[in-house]
Amino acid sequence: MSRFLPLSVGIFVLSLWEALVRVLDVPKFILPPPSMIADALISNFPQLLDALWETFKLTVLAFAASFVGGLALAVLFVRSRLIERSFLPYALVLQVTPIVAIAPQIVIWVGVDHVERAVFILATIVAFFPILSNASLGLRSVDPGLMDLFKLYRASGVQRLWLLQLPSALPALLAGARISAGLALIGAVVAEFVAGSGEAVGLAWRISESASRLQTPLTFAALLLLSLTGLALNALVTMIEKRLLRHWHPAHGEAS
Repeated sequence: MSRFLPLSVGIFVLSLWEALVRVLDVPKFILPPPSMIADALISNFPQLLDALWETFKLTVLAFAASFVGGLALAVLFVRSRLIERSFLPYALVLQVTPIVAIAPQIVIWVGVDHVERAVFILATIVAFFPILSNASLGLRSVDPGLMDLFKLYRASGVQRLWLLQLPSALPALLAGARISAGLALIGAVVAEFVAGSGEAVGLAWRISESASRLQTPLTFAALLLLSLTGLALNALVTMIEKRLLRHWHPAHGEAS
């Protein structure tokens, strides 16, 4: 039923959409029917797939950079309150600053001939804070009794981090990774819109180009690919989370 119900709702919505657009004779440049979107997707699939690959590549790179950087900074924050007080305000500033406001300046800094670098930087900024926040919370949520036990056995700081704190932080860290993966895709798309130029080749640029030419079916087809990519990223991170936690974490129903 968990698969049948969403599929049924989707078929019903698409059927209703198709019928209403044709009965009301809505112009295709305003709202095309699903059948026309499917035709645009099939006829332009190679070009859309190439553009999607560019966006997906930058999304994965930005997500990886934000994951490594956020986790490393979280470890420093947990080990030193001085470092946390020194750098946390700047991390918060990056989090609350609208990407559209800083994108033009980033493009100027990296050069207009290197739009991909600007997109990577902007997507990394967007995806960075959830990793930092969740990793910091997880690293501090260690059972005090276990921490005292490690200290009793004279475990080094590296041993406490590797054998106790990181495993304890894993659920929170992976929850942050799910958020960060989606934000990396959103950040890459928004950055492509804002920082795009004649050098841009990502899917967001294809959406902007088709919308400016009133090729609405092609715009919806590109949006469909973006949605499916976001779902695939979320499913991938969720699968990794279940595989890592299913044997011991009670939230996944298989803990002993």
